[in-house]
Amino acid sequence: MNTFLNAKWSNLIMANYEIDPNLLMPFLPKGVELDYYQGKCYVSLVGFLFENTHIFKIPIPVWGTFEEVNLRFYVVRKVDGETRRGVVFINETVPNKIVAFIANKLYKEHYTAVPTKYSWQINEAQKQIEYHWKVKQTWNSIKVNASAEKEKMKQGSFEEFIFEHYYGYTKVNDHKTLEYKVEHPSWEINKINNYQINCDFKLFYGAPFKVLNDSKPYSVMLAEGSDVRVKWKRNEI
Repeated sequence: MNTFLNAKWSNLIMANYEIDPNLLMPFLPKGVELDYYQGKCYVSLVGFLFENTHIFKIPIPVWGTFEEVNLRFYVVRKVDGETRRGVVFINETVPNKIVAFIANKLYKEHYTAVPTKYSWQINEAQKQIEYHWKVKQTWNSIKVNASAEKEKMKQGSFEEFIFEHYYGYTKVNDHKTLEYKVEHPSWEINKINNYQINCDFKLFYGAPFKVLNDSKPYSVMLAEGSDVRVKWKRNEI
């Protein structure tokens, strides 16, 4: 029982905001440190499609394809000379209560079930990708128009910093952190032509993130995605 989840993550939108690191300290798990890019700290609003989901290699009928929207930040842990770069989720949103329950129960994650929907319009020249989620009767959304042409991320780039984090860290409480590993190849990205974000960060993610309501993202990205494996083993740190 080595792999908990197999799935395909497709068309990942990442809207990345510079943030005061002090705002993240209450959410920082024990045993990790904030990860910085060129001295600055970031959070990302992420929208993507979960496809062909399998739990312990068993396909999930009906609910195996769904939208996810999450807010995350970046951390690093050093273990015996190894640097493990990972993410911490403030919240992860999916449309199905059963999916949210399983993730919260088995992995102590911070999932919320709300109505979601998506729209893709893709042709040879461009991609129009959008994700929507409903909070207290209000639809939020993140949308991009991007080139259909794919390109590899450059070494040392901001794109590489955002996407190349292969560990997840969950704050169970002030004294307990769970660490798990996510496996996928390096993703190709699409050049963004324009974007539109409609998100009430304070309403959904809490008062510490109110500042993002009036902030312009430092960058917005679109990644093609790939098959992904989430390891079952979780280390307590």
